[in-house]
Amino acid sequence: MENENIKLIIIPGLGGSGEHHWQSLWLKKFDNSIRVIQDDWDAPNLKNWLDKLNDSIVKHNAPIILVAHSLAVSLVLHWTNRYKNPNIKGALLVAPADVDSPTHTPDILRDFSWMPTSKLTFPSIVVASEDDAFVSLNRAKYFAEQWGSDFINIGFKGHINSDSNLEYWEEGQVILKTLMMKTNIQ
Repeated sequence: MENENIKLIIIPGLGGSGEHHWQSLWLKKFDNSIRVIQDDWDAPNLKNWLDKLNDSIVKHNAPIILVAHSLAVSLVLHWTNRYKNPNIKGALLVAPADVDSPTHTPDILRDFSWMPTSKLTFPSIVVASEDDAFVSLNRAKYFAEQWGSDFINIGFKGHINSDSNLEYWEEGQVILKTLMMKTNIQ
């Protein structure tokens, strides 16, 4: 994963993934990672967030792996419906927030609804937990099927965030390596 030719673009969701979130820890661990920065992590706006994601992607003329968590999974899918970039080689899509479900997500996320269900043009893995309050396991599996993604159920790990106490989330790093093998850019 330390291949400097590959860029890991870390894309946090609502709230921006705090300092104890595995995404923030991966940024410290992997020199080849960058973080998409939004103007307001607590007031998501699809157009603004898309612009920031696209700006982050076009800055790099290198193979890119997208590493999205929660609301950022929806952001990635909306991005793929609007943009193309041959440098995108894969996506790790962790704990997709069900932006279509008022039962699972707050109304502030409705700007990201409907969740795109187009097949992705690059390898991807959806990682979900059995007790995620923001998406049911069946819904996460459905998304993976629609996107043509591999699906991994990691058991009972909540929303796979800071509250899950994953620290550097070594299991996630193994999943990321699996994704990179699928892309042939190890």
